[in-house]
Amino acid sequence: MSPEHSTTQNHILAAFPAAEYERLAPHLELVPMPLGEVLSESGGRMQHVYFPTTSIISLLYVLEDGASAEIAVVGNEGILGISLFMGGDTTPSRAVVRSAGHGYRLKAHLLQTEFSRAGPVLRLLLRYTQALITQMTQTAVCNRHHSVEQQLCRALLLSLDRLSTNSLTMTQELIANMLGVRREGVTEAAGNLQRAGLIRYSRGHIDVLDRPGLETAVCECYRVVKVEFDRLLSDIPRGDTVELVASSMR
Repeated sequence: MSPEHSTTQNHILAAFPAAEYERLAPHLELVPMPLGEVLSESGGRMQHVYFPTTSIISLLYVLEDGASAEIAVVGNEGILGISLFMGGDTTPSRAVVRSAGHGYRLKAHLLQTEFSRAGPVLRLLLRYTQALITQMTQTAVCNRHHSVEQQLCRALLLSLDRLSTNSLTMTQELIANMLGVRREGVTEAAGNLQRAGLIRYSRGHIDVLDRPGLETAVCECYRVVKVEFDRLLSDIPRGDTVELVASSMR
C-alpha cells in the first residue's frame, strides 16, 4: 500500500474492528476516481461498494428532462452502496464523482456477507445510513426553503469537511447541477460570496478564504446534518485518531 494512500483515510474502514478489517482488507482495491466518473446509474445494481478517501461522490436525482439536483454527498466519512446491504439492491439516484481523488472498492457480496454476520459492522453501517438519511432529508428542505447563496455555502462546507484543502474544483455547470438551479443563479451567489470576502472564484476553482464567515452565512441545514453525523458516528476515528489506528494496523 502506498504511503500516500491508506484504507484508514476512510472513517468507516478506520472504525472496523480488527477481526472484521482483516477479513476484508485483502479484497480492498485502491481505485482512482476522476471528476465526473459515474459510479452507479439510477436503477442499476452496483457490483462494488466504494469507500472514498480523497474524493467526494455526489448522489443526484435526475429528472426525465435531464435536470438534476444533489440529494447527498459521500466522502471520507462514508460509503457508497447502502442499497446493497439494506436489501433494496438499487436506488433511483445516480452517483457521480464531484471532487476527484481516490477511494477503495470492495465487491458487493463480500460486504453483504460481513453485514449478515450481524456484528459490529452491521451496527456501524446502520448508524451511517441513518446519518445519510438525515443529510438527504435536510437537503430536500434546504432546496425548497433557502436561497441559492445559502445552498452554495452548505455545499462548500460539506466539501471542506471531507477534504484536506480549502481549494475546490467546481464549475458553474457542476454547481448548477448539484443545486438544481440555473447557472445565472450560481454566478450571482458566487459573486456575492466573493464580494463578501468569503471565497475567491475563478475558472472553475473556488478558494475558501473565510470558513467562519461561510458558517455564519450558511442556513441551519448544514449544522443540523453535522450535529447528527457527530452524534451517530462520534466513536468513528478521524483526523489524528485515524493515523493512530492506521499505525496500529501496520
